[in-house]
Amino acid sequence: MRNYTKQDIVRMVEEEDVEFIRLQFTDIFGNFKNMAVTTSQLEKVLSNQCVFNGMAIEGFSQMEEPDLYLYPDLSTFEIFPWRPQQGKVARFICDVYHPDGTPFGSDSRLVLKKVLAQAKELGYLFKAGPECEFFLFDMEENGDVTTDTDERGGFFDVGPVDAGENARREIVMTLEQMGFEVEASYHANAPAQHEIDFKYDGGLATADNIMTFRMAVRTIARRHGLHATFMPKPKSGVDGSGMHLNLSLYDATGKNIFYCEEAEDGLSQAGRYFIAGLLKHIDAITAITNPLVNSYKRLVPGYGAPVYVAWSASANRTALVRTGVKNGKINRIELRCPDPSANPYLALAVCLAAGLDGIRNQLEPPTKVEGNIYAMTDAQRKERGIRNLPEHLSAAIDALEQDSYMCEVLGEQLVKSYISAKRAEWKEYCTSVSEWEVRKYLDRF
Repeated sequence: MRNYTKQDIVRMVEEEDVEFIRLQFTDIFGNFKNMAVTTSQLEKVLSNQCVFNGMAIEGFSQMEEPDLYLYPDLSTFEIFPWRPQQGKVARFICDVYHPDGTPFGSDSRLVLKKVLAQAKELGYLFKAGPECEFFLFDMEENGDVTTDTDERGGFFDVGPVDAGENARREIVMTLEQMGFEVEASYHANAPAQHEIDFKYDGGLATADNIMTFRMAVRTIARRHGLHATFMPKPKSGVDGSGMHLNLSLYDATGKNIFYCEEAEDGLSQAGRYFIAGLLKHIDAITAITNPLVNSYKRLVPGYGAPVYVAWSASANRTALVRTGVKNGKINRIELRCPDPSANPYLALAVCLAAGLDGIRNQLEPPTKVEGNIYAMTDAQRKERGIRNLPEHLSAAIDALEQDSYMCEVLGEQLVKSYISAKRAEWKEYCTSVSEWEVRKYLDRF
């Protein structure tokens, strides 16, 4: 994390010929919002005096006092490398506050900060690393987006089979200009599907990076005449896009607390507690990590996504939760259900909070599952106590509403708005007539 001072910001703005500054924040659904000012307003920005109408943002509560203030996080100052060299555009990621200087309850960045503070009180430093997948589709000449692609690439293919290779390379180079350490990039399993993995970081920095990543991917894709989508399942019959989250906890000495040399499987007792917390709250968690109607069309058998609630060792990719190993030592716990449409601040907050609940209450996870869970019969899974994840958004929202601990983590104001919006989304979906229904029934009945 870069520890910029106000003086550093003023100097960089002047030296780099920055003309516009974007003040970015995230709504409760994970959408980047922003307002732009010229550098003549820099002092106002740095003094936390930029105000906007909170009632204009979906999911923010209807308040008697609608004005909200943007407090820039100076460490997030970034000059966009894709903008002009003269009159450059820079940004801050901001926290949202009330006029009286108190934090705004529905600011998802604040929710994550609170859970990180709880971890710190327990003596832990939380870090996370995402594995982000996305599709690059063709666009119409008029700029309309499509799900069309002529390519037929699969895992690790190269050009010309991988038709998105040039766009992906420029995305990676742009991310590195913005301070990302990209560990891997490659063509994923489905045609036009790609994955870029960047190095783990502190919880807040990782959430900021995911938001910046999505913005950069979309921007660079457009320069190549492509539309980048983080929709979990944009096409039937192919794998959907996931965003596996790799979660780690460190003590004050920098030691990863999930590893225990004396344990037969290398997993510490704290690691077992953390997994137990994740599994205890997983149904409610999916309402946040898999927030769309479409999310649950990825979480079906046959397409590589986790479907069943179980945990296993690192080699078992059919488990929802598995341990990760580096240099022969367990160094992370991987949750495989999240998808890239999730609000990363809320997703990391609920995952960490669930793990901390497991540690505080010394919860024991169910028996570790070995073998291919997909290949088991229903009876075999039932015998092992393996159940399904929520099968649709409504079930996940029900679980969230019934999980008082997760609701407390998210905050009354935010969770009320979130559940209301998602119930409306589900109702709209259920009452809509799809193309599939028309093709299936129109000429038969």
